[in-house]
Amino acid sequence: MKYLTFAAGVFCATGLAAQTPELTVYTYDSFISEWGPGPQIEKAFEAECGCDLKFVGAGDGASLLARLKLEGARSDADVVLGLDTNLMASAEESGLFAPSEVDVEYDLPVAWESDTFVPFDWGYFAFIHNKGVTPPQDFLELAKSDMKLLIQDPRSSTPGLGLLMWVKAAYGEDAAQVWGDLADNIVTVTKGWSEAYGLFLDGEADMVLSYTTSPAYHIIAESDDSKEAAAFDEGHYMQVEVAAKLAASDQPELAEQFLQFMVSDAFQSVIPTTNWMYPAVVPGDGLPEGFEDLVEPRKSLLLPPAEVQAARDEALNEWLTALSQ
Repeated sequence: MKYLTFAAGVFCATGLAAQTPELTVYTYDSFISEWGPGPQIEKAFEAECGCDLKFVGAGDGASLLARLKLEGARSDADVVLGLDTNLMASAEESGLFAPSEVDVEYDLPVAWESDTFVPFDWGYFAFIHNKGVTPPQDFLELAKSDMKLLIQDPRSSTPGLGLLMWVKAAYGEDAAQVWGDLADNIVTVTKGWSEAYGLFLDGEADMVLSYTTSPAYHIIAESDDSKEAAAFDEGHYMQVEVAAKLAASDQPELAEQFLQFMVSDAFQSVIPTTNWMYPAVVPGDGLPEGFEDLVEPRKSLLLPPAEVQAARDEALNEWLTALSQ
C-alpha cells in the first residue's frame, strides 16, 4: 500500500510538471547575476505566464550568436536576449529567428524598423575613470597619453565590438592608425564586460570601456560619486540591445508573450537600476534619480546593421594587427 501511495504521488507530481510550460531564454551572464535584472524579471514574468522561465547564461553578448549558430535548429533556446544592432545583420542572415508581433512606440534616439528584433535597452559606450583623473578629449589624445586601458574582445563581447565600430565610425580609413597608436595603452583584453570592469574597480587600469550610464550604478547603489565617463569630442557610439524568438522554438506563443512583456512597465522599470542602461520604453515613473547628471554625448554615432556587417571583418583585422605588434 505504501508503494502504491508513493507511486501515485510521483505520478501526480510528474503530471503537474508536464503541465507547466518552460521558456528558455539565452542571455549574457551579467543579466542573470544576483545584482542583474534576471531574478526580478523571472519572478514577474512567471507570475503572469504560469510558466517556468529558465535563463541560460552564455558568456557575453557576442558569444550568444556564436552559440546559437553552432546549435542551429537543435537549440534549446526559445528566445535570445542580449544581441545588439552590431550583430543584427549577421543574426538575420542566419535564418534562426522569427518575426515578432510587438508593436510599441520606443523611446530610442533612432527610428526602429525591425519586426524581428525587439529593443529592451540602450546606451552609449564610454571610458569610465575615477574623479581626479584628467581624461582625454578624444581617441587621438588618449593614444598620446600614458592612460592604461581595459577593453573587451570584440569576438566575444558586444562592448568590444562596439568599440571597434566606434573607432571605425569616427575615423573611417584612419582607424588602423588609431588602433596602432592605442595599442600600448591597453593593459588587458578580457572576454567580457564583467571581467574588465572588475579589474578596473581593483585598480588595474586608469580607464575601462563601459557605458555613460555606469556611474549611475555607483551613485544609486553605492552612494559613490567617484566615477565619471569621459566625454569624447568625436562622439560616442550607441548600443541598442535586442531580443528575438527562435524560429525553431517549441513554445512560440510563450516566446511572443515574453517579448510583449519585455516592453511593458514591469520589465522596463527594472532595467535602469539593474542593467544600468536606458530603457527602450521609459516606464510611467520615468528614470530614477542619478541618471540626470550623466554625460550627454555631443554627437551620437551608430552604423546601420548592414554597414556593420560590411565593416566588421576589416575593423577586426585592423584591431588584431595593431595588438599583435
